[in-house]
Amino acid sequence: MRAMRLHQIGKIDGRRSSLSLEDLPLPEPAAGEVRIQVHVCAVCHTELDQIEGRVATPLPRVLGHQVVGKVDMLGEGVDESFLGQRVGVGWIGGACGQCRWCDRGEENLCPDFEGTGRDLDGGYAEFMAVNADFIHPIPEALKDEHAAPFLCAGAIGLRSLRLTGLNNGQVLGLTGFGASNHLVLALARAALPESPVMVWARNPDQREQALAAGATWAGDTFDDPPDQPDAIIDTTPVWTPIMEALKRLAPGGRLVINAISKEAVDRNRLAELDYPAQLWKEKEIKSVANVARRDISDFLETAADHGFTPEIQTFSLEQANQALNEIRSGNIRGAKVLVI
Repeated sequence: MRAMRLHQIGKIDGRRSSLSLEDLPLPEPAAGEVRIQVHVCAVCHTELDQIEGRVATPLPRVLGHQVVGKVDMLGEGVDESFLGQRVGVGWIGGACGQCRWCDRGEENLCPDFEGTGRDLDGGYAEFMAVNADFIHPIPEALKDEHAAPFLCAGAIGLRSLRLTGLNNGQVLGLTGFGASNHLVLALARAALPESPVMVWARNPDQREQALAAGATWAGDTFDDPPDQPDAIIDTTPVWTPIMEALKRLAPGGRLVINAISKEAVDRNRLAELDYPAQLWKEKEIKSVANVARRDISDFLETAADHGFTPEIQTFSLEQANQALNEIRSGNIRGAKVLVI
């Protein structure tokens, strides 16, 4: 099978290919696993973090954790009804199932959490094998290329929105407007129809996109919105938007950071925390740690029910490096999807 594989950590700068196209043996599903013939795999900023070393990844590795495909082979002990099903795989590819976090449905916090495309080979390939307990049926209403970004960008957006604790009518803020937050906005419009949504984005095109999608206001990172948000969801890869968002958060508000890692380029800005301006008046910061299976299944159901259609750009498997380079350069509008 063809696969795009990571062998070496290094900066993505457009002058070299981070992933190499290879011909690999077909994976054989172990007991409890299924093999998936991959149809599409969406590209995520986390893959930049893996390539550049911010998210430790055993090498060599086939990346990709927003996968849609068809089950074509079963491992021992897997129910035969899975064969031929169209399914999706998200970032969560395994957990112990026995710890206190797994017991309460928070397997995303499990000490033995396994990341698809990090701890096991992912969907930048024609086939992949994964634990059958961590696949999700794709609703018939969703096209492959639309469902793919729902498996991470959408699901972690749902988890982020849940963690804000917002009630309908309270003000929501979004910093960054890429693959995840453009889906959070659609979700907020459905779940919190009376809540104004304020969007911060450096890219003018993304600000226009946010307003067209129903945002109440959109501005640059350093702009003041007309209303102080009761909660802000950050999906940016750097620290500056967090520091600016804290200044604009309403008293008693919550900043939810939706990122597995932050780039080190401006990490020193953390030392500039202005406590009275940025954290006083009972403001709080909460991180989002991956996703649980419930987040994925719930978002897929919600997307199908409400007819969510993400904005996407499609690439071939061989163009994976091009898609990654575009994300690194800030050329982001919606989600990028590899069509296998």
